[in-house]
Amino acid sequence: MTSARNLIDGENQLKLAIQRSGRLTDHTLELLRHIGLDFESYGQRLFSRARNFPLSILYARDDDIPDYVALETVDLGIVGRNLVHEQGCDVAELLPLGYGYCSLVVAVPGDTDITSPDQLLGAKIATSYPQSAKRFFESIGGSPEIITISGSVEVAPALGLADAIVELTATGSSLQLNDLRPIHTILESEAVLIANRASMDTPARRENIERLVMRMKAVDAARRFKYVMMNAPLANLDEIKQVLPGLKAPTVIPLDVEGWVAVHAAIEEDVFWDKIEQLRNAGASEILVSALDKLLL
Repeated sequence: MTSARNLIDGENQLKLAIQRSGRLTDHTLELLRHIGLDFESYGQRLFSRARNFPLSILYARDDDIPDYVALETVDLGIVGRNLVHEQGCDVAELLPLGYGYCSLVVAVPGDTDITSPDQLLGAKIATSYPQSAKRFFESIGGSPEIITISGSVEVAPALGLADAIVELTATGSSLQLNDLRPIHTILESEAVLIANRASMDTPARRENIERLVMRMKAVDAARRFKYVMMNAPLANLDEIKQVLPGLKAPTVIPLDVEGWVAVHAAIEEDVFWDKIEQLRNAGASEILVSALDKLLL
């Protein structure tokens, strides 16, 4: 019988491991389709092959993905940075992907007077990230007792199992529900694209990896920018250019109306509303805003 590995292998055929089911899955599948990949992802598939790119997708447990990449079972993986950090795998992080945000934090009961990890150097720490917790406390000169718990870490202090926890949090709501407060952030995490170093050193594979990265960067850039078109008095153009440098410079188009021009530019989402207010104050009008689908920088 032909093995699954043989089915997804091929000369210069990239292999990408993604989470089979979990908090990153839907965003990852959406990203892969947004960059133009045509593939199947229904049911309990273990792998699928892109019809329009030399890429096979392996659906795996998220805990396994860093090891798959490090051991060269696959070329690439999409996984939370927290798992790469926990497992200490020797992989190359190629690109943060802008979703799956969370933080690995040290948290203590709300009624304690502990405000710093330095006060926990000899304490009992419950966690589902034992290696990350151990390395962090060693880095500040501590050797607390690390108690590994696979689930419901937040209840450990209330049960008397631990003095504090090291755990992943996205919103902090679970910590609050268990009367815990974070006192230190060990790691800021999000979904990342990782690669094994051998693939990056193989020219043909590296070329296809760089093609994928270019597409992902285009999607990410489009998410971070808005495309803006406006009419502006020619007399105010220099002032408007100061507000809107664009990616290099705004595009200025003469209008049939004397003394007026059309100005086109891309504005970063983070400063969008501040820029719009400045543009209106500078005399811009009829401002049209469009979302971008892809943006190649």
